[in-house]
Amino acid sequence: MSKSTGDELERKPVATNRRARFEYDLLETVECGIALRGSEVKTLRTGKCSLEEAFARLQSGELWLVNCEIPEYPQASLLNHEPRRERKLLLHKRELAKLIAKAAQAGMTMVPLAVYFKRGLVKVELAIGKGRKLHDKRQAIKKTEAQKEIRQALANRRR
Repeated sequence: MSKSTGDELERKPVATNRRARFEYDLLETVECGIALRGSEVKTLRTGKCSLEEAFARLQSGELWLVNCEIPEYPQASLLNHEPRRERKLLLHKRELAKLIAKAAQAGMTMVPLAVYFKRGLVKVELAIGKGRKLHDKRQAIKKTEAQKEIRQALANRRR
């Protein structure tokens, strides 16, 4: 049994972007907060969120999450939110400056990997990645299949 930190135990996932790990070579990840409305938090607590087409964009010195879909909360009626509105990501100035410097390189993009609750607050795991070409994706598939075959061979050998 492996030891786990307290942070891992308090992390309750809402949504993950599994496609991002296939589409991009991820270089660095950072955890950031997100500015939400009440109805958005209620929707996230029900586990509804889509990060499929989402990405982060820098606008006037601030980081924004674009194309993240959080459906409307049915009980909110008049106080509801727009499902695909841009949401501000919250980082310290130093973290933001470091992230901007790395993302400013040619071909780099900022992709959200996961949305989760940590100690009651909504957090976004953001990664800096470089887009993969078709041949890179094929190599990645071959590599994962080879690793899978090795694991299966070792498992069969133990029996």
